[in-house]
Amino acid sequence: MEIYTDGGCSGNPGPGGWAYVIIKGGVPFAEKWGAEKLTTNNRMELQAVIAALEFLALDEKKEEKITVYTDSQYVQKGITLWLAEWKKKGWKTSDKKPVKNQDLWQRLEALAGQFPVSWVWVRGHAGNEYNERCDELTRTAIVSL
Repeated sequence: MEIYTDGGCSGNPGPGGWAYVIIKGGVPFAEKWGAEKLTTNNRMELQAVIAALEFLALDEKKEEKITVYTDSQYVQKGITLWLAEWKKKGWKTSDKKPVKNQDLWQRLEALAGQFPVSWVWVRGHAGNEYNERCDELTRTAIVSL
C-alpha cells in the first residue's frame, strides 16, 4: 500500500490545507483533504500523514506494509532521523529549543508505530501523478476556507 501526502499554506502562517491519496493494489483507494484557517506549512504536511494513517488504522490489516511518499523533508527526516534524538533530549532540538509541532509528532509516532512503514521523500512539482494530485487537493482545501 502506498500513501502520498501534501500540505501547504497561503502565507506561512496562514490558511492551510492538507491532502492524501492512498494507493492499494496499484490503483487509487481513498483520498481526502482538510483545511485550517491559521496554521503553518509544516503542520499541514504532518497532518496529511496523520489523517491518512488514522484512516487506515480504522479497518486495515496492520501488518500490511505501507510506503509513505512525502515531498516534505521535514516529515521524512523528522520521523526517520530526528524524532529519536528529540525524545532523548526531552523534546528539545540540538540548539536546546522546544521542538515545534510536538503534539503532531507524538500523534504521528503513535500511528506509524501501528504499521510497518517506510518513508520516501519525493520531489514536489516534478510530475509524480499522486504527489501532483495531493498538491491539487491541498490547494482546493485552502480555497475552501
